[in-house]
Amino acid sequence: MSAKLVLVATPIGNLEDISVRALKALENCDFIAAEDTRVTLKLLKHFDINKPLVSYHEHNMAFRGEQILNRIINGENCVLVTDAGMPAISDPGEEMVKLCHKNGISVSVIPGACAAVCALAVSGLDTSRFVFEGFLSVTKNKRIERLNELKTEKRTMIFYEAPHKLCRTLNDLYSFFGDRNITLVRELTKIYEEIIPTTLKEAVNIYSEENKPKGEFVLILQGNSESDKEEYTMEDAFNIVSDLMDKGSSLSTACKEAANLTGLKKREIYNGFINK
Repeated sequence: MSAKLVLVATPIGNLEDISVRALKALENCDFIAAEDTRVTLKLLKHFDINKPLVSYHEHNMAFRGEQILNRIINGENCVLVTDAGMPAISDPGEEMVKLCHKNGISVSVIPGACAAVCALAVSGLDTSRFVFEGFLSVTKNKRIERLNELKTEKRTMIFYEAPHKLCRTLNDLYSFFGDRNITLVRELTKIYEEIIPTTLKEAVNIYSEENKPKGEFVLILQGNSESDKEEYTMEDAFNIVSDLMDKGSSLSTACKEAANLTGLKKREIYNGFINK
């Protein structure tokens, strides 16, 4: 049988969530490509597995990917894992999979935990249609551009966010989407797991400089609906304008964005804002 690449999902918190098939794959492979070998080593030690590890992450994937590919071509079976969850989803493993397909290498997958799907399932929001957005860009222009594109998205949206960036992200989401439903899912499957169904406005109030968030977050955000625009008041539009201007937008640009979001007329928002 030809050697291949096997994607193996690992636990997102609780180590007991790993599957029997995943353990067998880890035990029977020739080597393991891991995002962080220190994290994967803890998993292997817990289950008394001893296999060679190589690091494969966003900073070395260009040259390390070729090395892994050559080892597979020469007959070694490789298991690819990420620190937690399904590799290749919002993860450098995506490039390794592309490289294998390009070179005719067989790729298979052993399913398991995925934070995005688990968080969606417990969110209480619509699960029939959804879109995974991963991490928003830290570059301001790219971030604003993407949020603008998502304002009319009707499907439930899934975002990942680190604790030190959460407050900024919640404020940005509130500025662009208004006060719609959101579920904050924190530390899934871990001791301090927390699931918070709330609204964007309340989420902004929950986490602040005084109450700094801890742990990794998955944000499940309600999609846009035709009824959203009917619920906005002029005061809502003024609040959106103020938030956008605080972030550096001009009055004219902020009024245009508020009009797009609320369905109210830009001129009315502009005149009302300068005269209030």
